[in-house]
Amino acid sequence: MGKTIRLHAEDWLGLGLVAVVGCGMAAGRELCIVRRMTAGLCAAANAPAICAPRAAMLWVQYQQAFGWAALLCGIAGFALGRRWPGVLAVAVGVAAVVNDNAANGILSTALGLIAWVGLLTGMPAS
Repeated sequence: MGKTIRLHAEDWLGLGLVAVVGCGMAAGRELCIVRRMTAGLCAAANAPAICAPRAAMLWVQYQQAFGWAALLCGIAGFALGRRWPGVLAVAVGVAAVVNDNAANGILSTALGLIAWVGLLTGMPAS
């Protein structure tokens, strides 16, 4: 009774979006936040231009904004049963987990995946 799942063009674009956002966020975090050299440079009086996006990224992380944005997308994707809010929930959820907003990020990723996989498997659509 297995059902063949066929990915549509929107699903491939969604997978690409999740990969780009996840890899981009991981690379940005590794280059701008994790490196000790960058932290030292940004503590200096004449901080380079890389410190402004670093400060913004850290502020958004500390305010849990990645996690809350992902959770809103996850709830929208789950409640509406639509593909793109689910895809955005997964993408932003991955970004939230990478940026230490794991609780909301994991929950939103699960909600987004339920909505997305539900559409792929033919569960009742709205």
